[in-house]
Amino acid sequence: MLQRPTQTAAFWRDQFEVTADDTEFLYQLLLEKQQPIPLERLATALIEEYLRRENTRIAQELSKGAIYMPQKRYKTGQHVVFPALEFAVGEILQVRPGQNPEHGDFEVIQVRFGEQQKLREFATHLQSPHRLNQLDSERMLRDRALLSAAEIYQLYQTEIEESLLFALEEGPGQAAFVEVNDGWLLADQLAEVPVGQLNIAEALIEMQGRPLSVDQLLEEVEVDQNVSHAMRVTSLNYALGQDARFTPLNTRTGSLWFLRRLEPAEVQSTPLLLRYRPTPYNRSLLSVQMLQLEWELDDEWGESNLSREAPAAAPSISLLLTYPHRRHGTLPLSSRTSSFFPQAAHGVSPVTLVDGRWGTRYDGWVVHEGRYVAGLAKWMEAHQIPAGAFITVERSPTTQEVVIDFRTRRPKREWARIALADLDHNALIFEMNKVQVACEYDETLIVVEQNLEALDQLARQVAQNSFTVAQIVAQITPELIKLNPQGTVHAKSVYSAANMLVRTPPGPVFFALLSNRRFRDAGNGTFALT
Repeated sequence: MLQRPTQTAAFWRDQFEVTADDTEFLYQLLLEKQQPIPLERLATALIEEYLRRENTRIAQELSKGAIYMPQKRYKTGQHVVFPALEFAVGEILQVRPGQNPEHGDFEVIQVRFGEQQKLREFATHLQSPHRLNQLDSERMLRDRALLSAAEIYQLYQTEIEESLLFALEEGPGQAAFVEVNDGWLLADQLAEVPVGQLNIAEALIEMQGRPLSVDQLLEEVEVDQNVSHAMRVTSLNYALGQDARFTPLNTRTGSLWFLRRLEPAEVQSTPLLLRYRPTPYNRSLLSVQMLQLEWELDDEWGESNLSREAPAAAPSISLLLTYPHRRHGTLPLSSRTSSFFPQAAHGVSPVTLVDGRWGTRYDGWVVHEGRYVAGLAKWMEAHQIPAGAFITVERSPTTQEVVIDFRTRRPKREWARIALADLDHNALIFEMNKVQVACEYDETLIVVEQNLEALDQLARQVAQNSFTVAQIVAQITPELIKLNPQGTVHAKSVYSAANMLVRTPPGPVFFALLSNRRFRDAGNGTFALT
C-alpha cells in the first residue's frame, strides 16, 4: 500500500529537519502576516506546507500514466504508475493470459522500469478482491483518514518544535527571526528604537514608581510613525526585552514593564533558602502517617497529590509559614494557594497584598518559576509573625488584590526552639528559650534565629560544601532531641529546622529519618535515638 512519509512517526521523530526551503516558507509567511506568530502556529503552518508538497508530488507522479489497479486492464506500450512502489513508472511490454484456478480468468502484464531495470510481472483484470484496487487518485489526495496538520503537531510536538526552534535561533539566517511576546517575526519588520528613547522609558517608569504598559510608554517614547501602531507596540516590546534595565510583568490584561533595579532583591533573583534542590529518595518507604504530615504541610515543592483536592474557588485557606518564607517575607505558591494569585507559566506577576487586620496595602510579586509570592517582609515584621505561624489567604472582590491575615491571640511568652549557627563545624545547634508570640502557631514548626547574619552564612557554607539532606538531618536531629525531656522530636520539627539550611520538601527529610539507623520511629510522627 501507499505509505506517505508525513503520516509516519519515523519521519517526524527521526528524519524531520527544517531545511532552507522551510526557512524561506516561514520567512514569506511572517512577511505576509506582518505580526508575531506563536511557535505552535508556525509549526502547524509548516506541517500543512509539508502535506501540500506531498500532495503536489503525488499528483505529479500520478499524471505520468494510468494508476495500477489489479482489477483494471492495460495494453502493450501503455505507461503505468505504481503508487505502492514509490510511484515508479513502468512501460507495459507484453500482456498474456494468467494461469491460477483460484482467481479464474485474469491477465498478466510484463513491465519494464527504465532501461536498466529488470522486468517485473503484475496481475491485471483480476476478479478477486484486492486492496490495491482502492488506490484511485481522488482517495490518495483527499483521504479523510489521513492525519491533519494539527493532529500531527499534537503527536510529535516535541520533535517538531525542537527542530523548528533550532532553525529559528541557531540555523542559517537566524538573524532574520526574532522572538517577541511569545511570538516570532522578522527582524527587519521591527522599527528601530534608539537608546535615547529607552532612556525616556526608564525615566517615565521611575517617575511613576509603578509598572507601565507599552501604550502608556508610547505616549512619550517616539517610535517610527511610518509603521502601524501594532508594530510600534511590538517593536518597543522587543527593544525593552533586549535591555537589561527593564523587566516584563504578567497581568490578566497583558504585559507591563518595570525597572529591574526597583524590584525587591528576592524578585530579581531567588534567595538561596528559596532555591529548591531536588533530592532523590525512595518515596515508597514513607508511611501513611508520613504522607498525611506531608499533606498537612502542603510544601510548594512537595509531591503529595492529596493537596490537589483543595477546591480552587475556596474563599480562604490557611497555611503554615516555614522559616525560608519568614526569612525573606514571602508566601509559598503551592497547590492550595496558587489559585488565589495571578497565573502564569513563568516570569513575574504583580499583585496587591492587603493586610486583613489594618488594611495596609503592599506591592506583591508572584515569582512563578520560584513558586513564591514576595513583598510581605514589612507586614511580617509589623505583626512580629514567627516561622510556624498560621497565615490566612483570602480572596478579594477587587481584581489583582489578595487579603493576607493571621490568627491573632493574646500576646504571651512561649517556649520556642532558638537556632544558633556553629560556623566552625558547619552545624546548626539549638536551645530552648521564651519568645513573645501574638498569633496562633504550630508548636512543632516554630523556630527562631538568634543571629540572622551567622545563620545566613551557615546556609551558604552548607550549599558550598554540597551537604545532602540526609547529612543535615543526621546533624540536627540529635540536637533537637536533646531539647525534649521525653527524648523525642517530631518529624515536622526536623523538616522546619532543615529548611533553615537548605530548601527541601518534607519527603526527603522524612525518608532521611526513616532510613537512618541512629533514629527509631517512636510513633505519632516522633523519632528518638536508638
